[in-house]
Amino acid sequence: MFNKLKQFKDLKTRAKDIQSTLAQESAEGTGGWGKVKVKIDGNQQVLSVTIDPEALNDKTKLEQWIREAMNDGVKKIQQIMARKLKDVGGLDLASEFSDIMKK
Repeated sequence: MFNKLKQFKDLKTRAKDIQSTLAQESAEGTGGWGKVKVKIDGNQQVLSVTIDPEALNDKTKLEQWIREAMNDGVKKIQQIMARKLKDVGGLDLASEFSDIMKK
């Protein structure tokens, strides 16, 4: 029982370390040929949004470009996250958690 608790605590600590590492990463997504830019961190939190003043003239296009920029940024940060998780061995977290729960 105590072994399971220790394993769970170690897993929780490792997950926090990985989350901290990912928070240091960021990616920029663009939409409307760069008229809209969104910067996202590794915890998928939006850090900044930049909109070219020309983009403000057409609400429908602006909405579309924001969507494009967000989707582009999320895709890029997910690729970075996958590489980082592989580098720090975080991809094994799911199997380790599964192993703990089976015991």
